[in-house]
Amino acid sequence: MQYDAVLFVSFGGPEGKDDVMPFLENVLRGKNVPLQRMKEVAHHYDLFGGVSPLNGQNRRLISAIKEDLKKNGIDLPVYWGNRNWHPMLTDTVRIMKDDGVKRALAFVTSAYGSYSGCRQYLEDIDKARNEVGEDAPVIDKLRVFYNHPGFIEANVAHLNESLNAIPAERRKSVHVAFTAHSIPLSMAETSDYEAQLLEASRLVAVACDVSDWNLVFQSRSGPATQPWLEPDILDHMRDVAHRKIKDVVILPIGFVSDHMEVIYDLDTEASSVAGKAGINMERASTAGTHPAFIKMIRQLISERLNDAEEKLCSGERGAAPNVCHPDCCPRPVRPVPAPSNTSA
Repeated sequence: MQYDAVLFVSFGGPEGKDDVMPFLENVLRGKNVPLQRMKEVAHHYDLFGGVSPLNGQNRRLISAIKEDLKKNGIDLPVYWGNRNWHPMLTDTVRIMKDDGVKRALAFVTSAYGSYSGCRQYLEDIDKARNEVGEDAPVIDKLRVFYNHPGFIEANVAHLNESLNAIPAERRKSVHVAFTAHSIPLSMAETSDYEAQLLEASRLVAVACDVSDWNLVFQSRSGPATQPWLEPDILDHMRDVAHRKIKDVVILPIGFVSDHMEVIYDLDTEASSVAGKAGINMERASTAGTHPAFIKMIRQLISERLNDAEEKLCSGERGAAPNVCHPDCCPRPVRPVPAPSNTSA
């Protein structure tokens, strides 16, 4: 297949206090999230001057991708479009059309399959193309990469760094918590999200010779009446304290960069719980711009450019397909509210 560009697609984040509420309105539009929860999340950003670290991290990641592609003889321009904040995806697709791009490969900053982590990106790409209209470039998404050797290697390196920060005599009794964004059970039940997270966590734990570990979740935002994936990281830290464990390493394996949910939910909230419980907590970095992760992105691009039949993967689950099945990771069906017992 012939491609003439790469499109880097991410979530997006505010870059000033005036951006925060409009950004959150974009993120939460059409979702059953209470206004009070939106205000709570806005306060998280206010603590950091209204600036999400995500866009800055994406700029560094894109720069590293461009350099690596050039160094390895792949002459493709790299464009950047976000789902929820500038540069917006539709604006970027319009620029690509004006530049004469006919077909592009999209790298999405989500390693796992779920509605919000995969299918929704596909929908947003289609929406952007429809808004741009005639002659909008065809855009093919690269496969999910939760078990790609490069993604695993980057996480192994960062987990080992954090493990090595713990005194050698205590290292064998360290507990590792792999964290990921929680999602509603209605979404989890129609995707391989949890199974893929467990496999990625297992691969990293085995490589780091870690036997005491759990997959836990963070950042839930729905109403309390709606079941989401558990356990929550804060509850898990309290449970770990009851086990008299003194050292915990948290690796946010569900994310590829240290964005707001990582630095608030883990570096702020989980760290506070750990401190009160007398736990020494180390937080490992996400894949970020680790060389193995950058190489992985190039390999994903190369396998599509070369129509490779053999695709790199670790473990026994095999590589994810290039093209998602039309029925995979569907939009979750929102529960119908129970009828009120009160009279009108």
